[in-house]
Amino acid sequence: KTFRPKRKFEPGTQRFELHKKAQASLNAGLDLKLAVQLPPGEEQNDWVAVHVVDFFNRINLIYGTISDYCTEQSCPVMSGGPKYEYRWQDEHKYRKPTALSAPQYMNLLMDWIEVQINNEDIFPTNVGTPFPKNFLPVVKKILSRLFRVFVHVHIHHFDRITQMGSEAHVNTCYKHFYYFVKEFNLIDTKELEPL
Repeated sequence: KTFRPKRKFEPGTQRFELHKKAQASLNAGLDLKLAVQLPPGEEQNDWVAVHVVDFFNRINLIYGTISDYCTEQSCPVMSGGPKYEYRWQDEHKYRKPTALSAPQYMNLLMDWIEVQINNEDIFPTNVGTPFPKNFLPVVKKILSRLFRVFVHVHIHHFDRITQMGSEAHVNTCYKHFYYFVKEFNLIDTKELEPL
């Protein structure tokens, strides 16, 4: 239910080329701190957009691998251990921050992000179409909410990740995410404290 098909970039577009460049640098085993840096001559918003979509796809896949173990019974509250509880808020049904189970939260989160990244007014796909003024605030919200998935998975489901032999992949994905958000100052340092 929470797994989504990957969002792809159209071949021949500038974003597709940036995506290939980002993947090539990761696959080459480069230092992740260097791999997240803006390539010379590229637009920062394009680079950020490509990474947001990629992180959405990867984190959605990570959550999908443990979703059978993240149930209403096992995770009645979306949290990152006893110190951190994450509440859901949106413009529609949950106008006030609301405590939800982790699966409910994840469903709402993945649906919400999918709407954002598929919205051409926020994530334009045509070369030359400018990004809107609210692009970075939306990106920051997406990334801070995606970070909560890492927190929840690491604290509540890492035993399952380990059983599947996926800890190296999850840790590398997290390091990539962390270096990226730090490089472009996209998540407040206080938000990153749980991990």
